[in-house]
Amino acid sequence: MESPIATSVACPSCKATSRKFGTNRCGSQRFQCLACKKTFSAPTPLGHMRLPLDVAVLALQLIIEGNSLRSTTRIARVNLRTAIDLLVLVGERCEAMLEGRIRGLPVVDVQCDEIWSFVGMKEKTRLRKHPELVDAGDCYCFTAIERETKLMLAWHVGIRTPEDTACFADKLAVATSGRFQISTDGFTPYAQAIPAAIPTADFAQLVKSFATKSDGRESKYSPGEVTGTVKVPRNGSPDMAKVCTSHVERHNLFIRMGNRRMTRLTNGFSKKWANHAAAFALQFAYYNFCRLHETLTDATKVEGKAKVKTTPAMAAGLADHPWTLEELVRNTMPA
Repeated sequence: MESPIATSVACPSCKATSRKFGTNRCGSQRFQCLACKKTFSAPTPLGHMRLPLDVAVLALQLIIEGNSLRSTTRIARVNLRTAIDLLVLVGERCEAMLEGRIRGLPVVDVQCDEIWSFVGMKEKTRLRKHPELVDAGDCYCFTAIERETKLMLAWHVGIRTPEDTACFADKLAVATSGRFQISTDGFTPYAQAIPAAIPTADFAQLVKSFATKSDGRESKYSPGEVTGTVKVPRNGSPDMAKVCTSHVERHNLFIRMGNRRMTRLTNGFSKKWANHAAAFALQFAYYNFCRLHETLTDATKVEGKAKVKTTPAMAAGLADHPWTLEELVRNTMPA
């Protein structure tokens, strides 16, 4: 039996009922509006793209698992431009979906951090060769996760400035509700941005002290050894025993290992800021709704003697089952 969608689709212009009206040259069903007589094709999960859905899902899965774009094109047998367009299309939809679904959530303990990357070239190269460029150089992704559910609550791609920190704090305020605790590292702009955006939060910073190398040289890819930490209360009445950033820092490892654009000493880095942000959005949506988390289990379900693992979205009550990647693509379609 044919589904109602296959029989009739609302007209995108006047929203009236339509009827089947042949197919286009690709074999896709077309419809004619009974009111305004316009003809149109039925909406597809990939919008204007003609890529088969199963091929698109394979390509997206490869990208999510850390493959480069060119590696993805060879395995999935798609054009490079098609793979980039697919990433941007689904990534932008994922960003809108996350912003729409993660709003006003009751949370208990939130941890925030930033992870470094670059777009086009590193900051030193940009300042030396192309100081006029504003969409290249160092790039930081601010992230916030809930300690108990491991849900990615908010994120922001920008640079390490007070303005971008305030923008990130505003996004976190929209995503959460109620009184809760926030822990961050010692980045100075947090001290003003977090209380200004979320005045009811119990906020503290974990300030780390790092050792310098004996020969005085700076470490090239990571900070020096941590020699001490100081917990500094900033707002409200935070529980100092729970001030921690270990969980969000572990999540940074997931980001760097699962996103080819974050791999150091390769040429897989992003060349465009928009593509960089789309890759983050796709990765975070997949993490929240599709990927089973190693530390999260459903106490009501048991397979043999082992508890069933769940996703952060299930732990937060945003989903009742782990989504497949195809479900993610379909559920991010615009209404």
